Amino acid sequence: MNFKSIFSLTIAAFVSLLTGCNEGNKLSLSERSIIYCSEGSPETFNPQLSTSGTTSDATAKQLYNSLIVYKGKNNILAPSLAKSWHVTRDGKKITFYLRQDVSFHQTSYFTPTRLLNADDVLFSFNRILDKEHAFHHVSGNQYPFFQSVKFSELVDKIEKINDFTVRFILKRNDSSFLANLATDFAVILSEEYGQILQDKNSGHEIDIFPIGTGPFKLKDYRVGSLIRFYRHEAYWQEKAKIEQLVYDISPRETSRLTKLLAKECDVSSYPIAHAKIAERSDLKLESITSLNVGYFGFNTQKEPFNNKIVRQAISLAINKQALIETVYQGQAAWAKSILPKTSWAYDKNTPELGYDPVRAKSLLEVAGYPQGFTMDIWAMPVQRPYNPNAVTMAKLIQADLKKIGVTVKIVSYEWSTFLRRLSQGEHQSFLLGWTADHPDPDNFFTPILSCSASKLGNNRTFWCNKEYDQLLENALKTTNMNKRKSYYAKAMAIINEEMPLLAIAHSKRFQARGIDVEGDILSNFGGISFYNAAKKAINNEVKNVVQPEIADKASN
Repeated sequence: MNFKSIFSLTIAAFVSLLTGCNEGNKLSLSERSIIYCSEGSPETFNPQLSTSGTTSDATAKQLYNSLIVYKGKNNILAPSLAKSWHVTRDGKKITFYLRQDVSFHQTSYFTPTRLLNADDVLFSFNRILDKEHAFHHVSGNQYPFFQSVKFSELVDKIEKINDFTVRFILKRNDSSFLANLATDFAVILSEEYGQILQDKNSGHEIDIFPIGTGPFKLKDYRVGSLIRFYRHEAYWQEKAKIEQLVYDISPRETSRLTKLLAKECDVSSYPIAHAKIAERSDLKLESITSLNVGYFGFNTQKEPFNNKIVRQAISLAINKQALIETVYQGQAAWAKSILPKTSWAYDKNTPELGYDPVRAKSLLEVAGYPQGFTMDIWAMPVQRPYNPNAVTMAKLIQADLKKIGVTVKIVSYEWSTFLRRLSQGEHQSFLLGWTADHPDPDNFFTPILSCSASKLGNNRTFWCNKEYDQLLENALKTTNMNKRKSYYAKAMAIINEEMPLLAIAHSKRFQARGIDVEGDILSNFGGISFYNAAKKAINNEVKNVVQPEIADKASN
């Protein structure tokens, strides 16, 4: 049985464990709670196991902390669970000095007996690195982000210097190592909790009933319905401003809009009808320029897309400008390659195929398909910042390709099923995207298109190019910015020649909220965070209209 099945079945079997406390099932009818209408269910409650943005949004910054983080408008690396760190001159030894006042969550299913220490850091990363680790194979032994960046090939070992000092020893210098430790995937788990679960032969529960050090802890989860978090009262920083956070899982964008307008959610993901929201004096629409890319990918291991000429022909036939105007409603920038213009490594001279249906038809003839062929496009069932409506985009591409004699069948599945079947390579082509986890350019190139990512199913094109991989490796071995930029420029040129995917747009991420909700939630990379969110009293009659409905939903 795969992890996704275990996840759903175990949640159903143990839901009484989470709701059996005497704290009551009804939510507070005050400003102390926020309801967030989210677009989908998480695949897991451990972001180490998935690169899905929906999963990161629901878990990473709500439940966990990492050793270091990016902060400020300039995205400077800053302390988190590690109060400081030191890198040797050769870049091969990085020592982290941990805080000594960090508490793990206390829940109905776990009561910690100690504070965070070095054992937790070793447990969290050795689970990923060591195939003999007791938890490595738990939940399917897939750690897609870390495997895509070849984490195990980079880290020689991790040493415990003392209870609050940990040293990573690398096999070579890597200019993106610290950036990768600041991602949403580099969360710290509880070694003590893991040991208890191991003794009970219930190791998989570590990824289903999460224990972290973050600002919120899990109270209740109903698959496809809601997630309820309570505030972590012993949080090592200032406590979160709200006491309860509810994710009302609403995959349909029209449903989220209806709930937002009816005050059934305080904040909504990926809103539609922007003009309608703007008309409301009690709502506000906000956006942030994300480090992302929406793309149309090809399964390069399946005919006819194992032929580069066919991939080029299909790409030439797609009117990207029409996609940007219709699907993104103009709220996105044309993607010349996977790297956004805002990245320091972007090269404006990167060659691009462009839009040329006549040439596309000619290339199909050269490739041996003068009469065209039939293909499928897999379209995401959820809205993401890099693609707010994949089904609509697929229909537009379908119309474009019909003009060159190619017949398209549009396929879609429930989100977790969609991702699982993509990773298994069942598709011919697909609409997906990537939101950066940190601002280093390697985070675009390696997780999406490297050979290592293709072996793990995270590179859904299954394209593997040794020259491309060597350029990425060369870029990571140097700290010279000009040299790195040169390597990445060559990598972008290879992508646009080989065309494993067609980069379409770099978009803004939109969010709608009531005017009574304060604080930053969105980030230009990584998942969302409700740590700084709060509600101010404006109109109690309006504010509390739907809270009982959500409470009933949680207790049914």
